Amino acid sequence: MADILTQVQDCLDQLLNQMHATLYYTNTSCPPSAIEGQPSLGTSITQQTQDLTQNSSTQRASEAAANTQTTDPSLPEIPHPAPPEEFIRTLHELSRDLVLKEQQIELLISRLPGIGISEKEQIARMQGLERELEAIEEEREEAVREKEELVKVLEGKILGVGALGW
Repeated sequence: MADILTQVQDCLDQLLNQMHATLYYTNTSCPPSAIEGQPSLGTSITQQTQDLTQNSSTQRASEAAANTQTTDPSLPEIPHPAPPEEFIRTLHELSRDLVLKEQQIELLISRLPGIGISEKEQIARMQGLERELEAIEEEREEAVREKEELVKVLEGKILGVGALGW
């Protein structure tokens, strides 16, 4: 039972890690969607690019900042959205992995002893096993007593042979 419990715990840890990775991927790789009534991201970027082209000093400053961003390892990496087809394909794969891990956990749980057995049946089984254990313990104690008697008889025989002077 402890082995199954350990496997369940390991699978739960793996499931949580998979969920975290899936949420991270979704958060960082989801392509942007248009919000009704708001300018699209593409229009905003195009407009900003045009503004920068008109003002050369601003353009040089932004280029310097861009160079600093690419060379400075202390700055966080800006996530790039995945193409929609790749994002959907990867999302389906991650979802399938989550479902498989959850099914593996369910299978392990179904193999735990006591699942599907009432409390009264479990108590009766434990009492039966306890009686069996007591009977086996009595047999063991009897075997130990018999062994001790046989050792005494054997010691007596050995000492008797030694007394004859061999």
